[in-house]
Amino acid sequence: MLRRLHPIQPDSFAFTPENLAWAQGQISKYPEGRQASAIIPLLWRAQEQHGWLTRPAIEHVASMLGMAYIRALEVATFYFMFQLAPVGSVAHIQICGTTSCMICGAEALIETCQELIAPKAHMLSVDGKFSWEEVECLGACTNAPMAQIGKDYYEDLTPTILRELIAKFSSGDVPRPGPQNGRFASEPKSGLTSLEDFATGGGQFNGSVSLALAIGDTVKRIDGSEVPLLTPWLGKASPKAAPKTAAQKPDAE
Repeated sequence: MLRRLHPIQPDSFAFTPENLAWAQGQISKYPEGRQASAIIPLLWRAQEQHGWLTRPAIEHVASMLGMAYIRALEVATFYFMFQLAPVGSVAHIQICGTTSCMICGAEALIETCQELIAPKAHMLSVDGKFSWEEVECLGACTNAPMAQIGKDYYEDLTPTILRELIAKFSSGDVPRPGPQNGRFASEPKSGLTSLEDFATGGGQFNGSVSLALAIGDTVKRIDGSEVPLLTPWLGKASPKAAPKTAAQKPDAE
């Protein structure tokens, strides 16, 4: 897959004070001389702050980590989790198109995106709210076909379910991620045949879905104002972000 930086770039990038504190906390995980190990989380936070990953952001992160710019660019262009061009202001939908998902109906999901969002990948919808692309295996083969939207996986999809999800995102709702066909996690569709008492662990949702619902910012662009620093190794408290209600609309750029 050929991945190039967008031809139109902003003049500069800087983390917000809150995100800068978060980034410095991530860097502190690593011993002197190994700060480059923080490249992926810092690029991800830069992308969340701006909406997509710009050249100034890549250069800024490289400078923070004492890396040659080309090394940071290698990481940014290698992983398709990094968006090198503007994406939808509400959600960017990544449809898994590898074998299991393809066999189970991914092509129909792509057709749905082409109809509702844009005819080609990486194009913005008319209202600017959505974009989409086909990506390689996302590792949720048991729950095929699936898509990653924002931070989270939406699994066991059908064209009808995907249409409903896009409509909910468009109206400002953030639908519950995870399996969309009633499954708890990755158990057989026919039901468990063993370990039945461990099916839910006493919770309504599996761990990944529960965490996503607690954080509540699956598609929201992060400005740092509500983001816990998550640096307990520095002896700092990690305040929990308050769950957001369905009525709270994801920020649009």
